[in-house]
Amino acid sequence: MNPSFPSKSFMYVVLIFCFLGATRLYASDPYLTLDYYASSCPTVFDIVRKEMECAVLSDPRNAAMIVRLHFHDCFVQGCDGSVLLDDTITLKGEKNAATNIHSLKGLGIVDKIKNIVESECPGIVSCADILTIAARDAVILVGGPYWDVPVGRKDSVTANFDLANTNLATPDESLLSIIAKFLYQGLSVTDMVALAGAHTIGMAQCKNFRSRIYGDFESTSMKNPISESHLSNLKSVCPPMGGGDNNITAMDYMTPNLFDNSFYQLLLNGEGLLNSDQEMYSSVFGIETRQLVKKYAADPLAFFRQFSESMVKMGNITNSESFFTGEVRKNCRFVNT
Repeated sequence: MNPSFPSKSFMYVVLIFCFLGATRLYASDPYLTLDYYASSCPTVFDIVRKEMECAVLSDPRNAAMIVRLHFHDCFVQGCDGSVLLDDTITLKGEKNAATNIHSLKGLGIVDKIKNIVESECPGIVSCADILTIAARDAVILVGGPYWDVPVGRKDSVTANFDLANTNLATPDESLLSIIAKFLYQGLSVTDMVALAGAHTIGMAQCKNFRSRIYGDFESTSMKNPISESHLSNLKSVCPPMGGGDNNITAMDYMTPNLFDNSFYQLLLNGEGLLNSDQEMYSSVFGIETRQLVKKYAADPLAFFRQFSESMVKMGNITNSESFFTGEVRKNCRFVNT
């Protein structure tokens, strides 16, 4: 095979999706500022931080749950709190979409923070902003980097079940398809690889990694003794058939509750738990992604810097309509009546 073929194919796909996604680039939206609540609710950041400290102290896995909620919110009609909405007679939410059902956790934490913020500053701080701030604090509390959070988002009065099924990446999706989904949101390949590093914390369900551990895990990990032992443990958690779909294991078995760069080191060793993660290093099309994985595996500070930048960029994917039709919900689960 011509060694230049993957590069040409990769660039061709990227250029197409850059063009198609141009209308969706909402980064650096002028409505968001760092001091939006400076006079109207100056204690909001302190409240969120205190409640996240309690949540992560009680269970470190809560950090990953909040970060995941934020990701799944922003990739569906922007960071507008739509993922938090419950189904009602007149509204079909996103929680039961295939990418979310039985896997969205941490909603009670957001509810608790919202109740406290409402008692301090009624009708001022959106659920979308609370979730965005909480995600930043969650990362810090398990050892990750700090970044400033621009605020001023409004909560949507709609949700989009169909977009939740199509916009969010799935564990067995191809590398090029996932790249396309990030480009559609105005996020680069570099953003994608850095944001995937959030998998250094959190858990995955058996149904999302079964095909990986009974597929090419042995070949990518070169059958070294440590990998073989780990694979044996994974198979004990996740049988090939007959149930266990919701059994869970850490995506980063080296340091599951610490936000660090060991996730990328696992990819170098061919031990990525999800097919979609390992593809960033092992795919024939992963020319750019492979180099970024190597970079972040070797340089934790470079990973932290890029992750911070990419989280701000993702948080700035806004639902432009919500600034005109949106609101500040009283209850994050329901549109105001």
